[in-house]
Amino acid sequence: MHPAASIIVFTVLSGLGFGLAAVLGLGILDPAATATRAAHLLALGLISAGLLASTLHLGNPQRAWRALSQWRSSWLSREGVMALVTFLPLLWAAWASIFDGRYLALPGHLGALGSVVTVFCTAMIYASLRSVQAWNTPLTPACYLLSSAAGGLVLACAVAALGGGNFGLLGSCAIAALAAATIAKIAWRRRMSTQAPLSTPESATGLGFIGRVRLFERPHTNENYLTREMGFRIARKHAAKLVRIGFLLVAALPIILLLLAIASGPAMPVLAAALAVHAALFHVLGMMVERWLFFAEAKHAVMTFYQGTAGR
Repeated sequence: MHPAASIIVFTVLSGLGFGLAAVLGLGILDPAATATRAAHLLALGLISAGLLASTLHLGNPQRAWRALSQWRSSWLSREGVMALVTFLPLLWAAWASIFDGRYLALPGHLGALGSVVTVFCTAMIYASLRSVQAWNTPLTPACYLLSSAAGGLVLACAVAALGGGNFGLLGSCAIAALAAATIAKIAWRRRMSTQAPLSTPESATGLGFIGRVRLFERPHTNENYLTREMGFRIARKHAAKLVRIGFLLVAALPIILLLLAIASGPAMPVLAAALAVHAALFHVLGMMVERWLFFAEAKHAVMTFYQGTAGR
């Protein structure tokens, strides 16, 4: 499918923002530290930027508010409602930390819980689509949730290294989360590469009993919305290269840098902070690459009628 920049920015930034907000909500970081106060602003900023970016993909962004009315049946609507509801305790917790230097357990825990639910709703927007076979699996929300947790912990490591709390504990948690997210993503990619297509020209036309059905002519000759949005293709060799780059940036380099930062520890706090900040930067870049591939490699079933069997 076409990897729209607005959707990539939305899913990456909001996931990182809600992940960091969840860590802050657990009270692991020192609420009175300047770095923690800045982290609250960073989390709110990432969430806001991501949600604003999501509206850029709409045909009429000024009507985005109407999506909130369908929460009974739409995961997109549920995500919007949860994002707004979660923002309230996040603002409350941020206010207490920034202006009073205090951690409030109630808004913190509510904000952390709301962050998890919101990321789950975001993932289910894609996991619920049966027309995109690669997405329609419980592994999709697992990858989104683990990626958000890993990203939030990596950002929290940078905050802790800058004076916001226990860097050793957060560093160990971040490394474990990065490893868990990587395992889930490997399982997701393995499923995508080995699954047999559910929809084929033979099953769609009912002519499979005759033999292999070959597309003689596309429904129409000119490009249309479906071919633009659903017909994006990426060469297999380029995809494989980007997968390796994404893995290197998202997990391998951050884990190495965090291990070095933990090893340098109290003896060299400036070096530890620099390593943790670079780990966060590499992770964010890698998430952009991974999320681009998430959309670029997805095959919509409708393309069976435009360019052969979906998934081949």
